Amino acid sequence: MRKNIIASLAFLLAGSTAALADASDGKIKIGILNDQSGVYADFGGKSSYEAAKMAVEDFGGKVLDVPVEVVTADHQNKPDIQWYDTEQVDAIMELTTSSVALAVQAISKEKKKIDIVTGAATTELTGKQCSPYGFHWAYDTHSLAVGTGGALVKQGGDSWFFLTADYAFGYSLEENTANFVKENGGTVVGSVRHPLASTDFSSFLLQAQSSGAKVIGLANAGLDTSNAIKQASEFGIVQGGQRLAALLFTLAEVHGLGLEAAQGLTLTEGFYWNRDDESRAFAKRFFERTGKMPNMIHTGTYSAVLQYLKAVQKAGTDETEAVSKALHEMPVDDVFGRGGTVAANGRMIHDMYLLQVKKPADSKEPWDYFDVLDTIPGKDAYLDPAKSGCDLVK
Repeated sequence: MRKNIIASLAFLLAGSTAALADASDGKIKIGILNDQSGVYADFGGKSSYEAAKMAVEDFGGKVLDVPVEVVTADHQNKPDIQWYDTEQVDAIMELTTSSVALAVQAISKEKKKIDIVTGAATTELTGKQCSPYGFHWAYDTHSLAVGTGGALVKQGGDSWFFLTADYAFGYSLEENTANFVKENGGTVVGSVRHPLASTDFSSFLLQAQSSGAKVIGLANAGLDTSNAIKQASEFGIVQGGQRLAALLFTLAEVHGLGLEAAQGLTLTEGFYWNRDDESRAFAKRFFERTGKMPNMIHTGTYSAVLQYLKAVQKAGTDETEAVSKALHEMPVDDVFGRGGTVAANGRMIHDMYLLQVKKPADSKEPWDYFDVLDTIPGKDAYLDPAKSGCDLVK
């Protein structure tokens, strides 16, 4: 499937390569490519596009005295997508769905173009398939395993069964979490894979229930996770004593599911809107544009676009080698990536937050959904770049 995605995306990106050597078209163009109509539409979707536009506006709308334009497309989580071949896009960002993100990064590497991933999770992006022009910004499967997986193991959840989305992201999330569970004295008693965008999880949940595992790890995301949680409730799984681990669950999915169904879930995000005055001020502006509070994908996309423009300004050009060098060298200091640094493999290292969904009675205002249980320092949340398998790390 990945070869098909690469072939399709080659056409999508072909028209943008000519603009990278210079700014002859008189502008900088950033492309936000993600799922806007499928299982991950709330996870990132059109709201990530709004976050990108916010970053451009906050930067002043121009860089190197030329205007900055943001374009977007819906990849629909499948390979038969097309971007306008006449678009001259200088950088591709967001890239929800790991299979699409890996394909775009492979083409970006070949064509010497910048890509910054905020929506996809696989550690392969900064591992064996890393790129000198590829960056991974908001989170990854390792940080989710350390956060949510680590918390549940410490609480006695030492036997796991995984319900896993059947593509690169799911495999990576299951592997990272399983390794972490085993390293901390736990066991994995089994797993089952389900297709992306499943609507019926009954057979998968029955296998998980009959396994006797203390924790059922949901190695999926978006509507897949929400649907699995809803159906698990119908089966009485939690009432029967097993725990659900929503390994990738964000504010957007909690809102869609509702506090009554989501209460008590432990999850990990790289951002929470109600963290402090700065995050609340950003979230209020975002809400005025979108009607929702931002999760880590939205705010991470804002940060990625802002940092890219800072790098172009620092480099004095949009030429890829120079911009990539600046992105690796510059610290990240904004509403999302406070004190962040970019490693040689392109991983942006920043703190993550271990969160627990509040009971409905404890929520003080709309979107007040989380208690912050712990802050996970970036050095603990992310894999040591030297152990990532990326050949760019000396």
